[in-house]
Amino acid sequence: MKRSLILAVRLFVAAPLFVALAAGWAHAADAPDAWLTTKTKIALITTEGLSASDLNVDTVQGVVTLHGKVPTESEKAKAEATARRIDGVKDVKNLLQVVPDSARKTVERTDDEIKDGVIAAFKANTHVNDSGIKVQSVNKGVVLLSGKTESLQSHLEAVQVANAVRGVRRVATEVQVTAGTE
Repeated sequence: MKRSLILAVRLFVAAPLFVALAAGWAHAADAPDAWLTTKTKIALITTEGLSASDLNVDTVQGVVTLHGKVPTESEKAKAEATARRIDGVKDVKNLLQVVPDSARKTVERTDDEIKDGVIAAFKANTHVNDSGIKVQSVNKGVVLLSGKTESLQSHLEAVQVANAVRGVRRVATEVQVTAGTE
């Protein structure tokens, strides 16, 4: 009798613990939509061979929807594949339109001009300027960002600001996010 009473008490105490752990695991598996959107945007902007300046990302209940324009079918497929690799993405709806580059003009600038432009854009944006993210280098129009920042949102904003500078072909990043998903 005493042994069965001890077993019953252990089960009574352990059951809520197991329920709490299971709920925590289930919650961790469902990444917040804003986090998935931000991670997907960073991945798209920093993917080599993908022009992401005309891409938009929306996420609802883990399903990422890609909107916008890309110059080729291969870039459309690459954007979808990139989004699918993000942890927590349940599905991807690819609504990208293929619009050839013939309608778009690229302005040639030297790497030094591009670097100066990105640095100036960072200084003009106080959030990015104070984030700890810096321009490491520019090589053939590819901007490399480095540093440490406390938020994923700051990382995204820095990538977007750099990507918007005239002459930037792509943004690569070695930025480390030191805090949570804010």
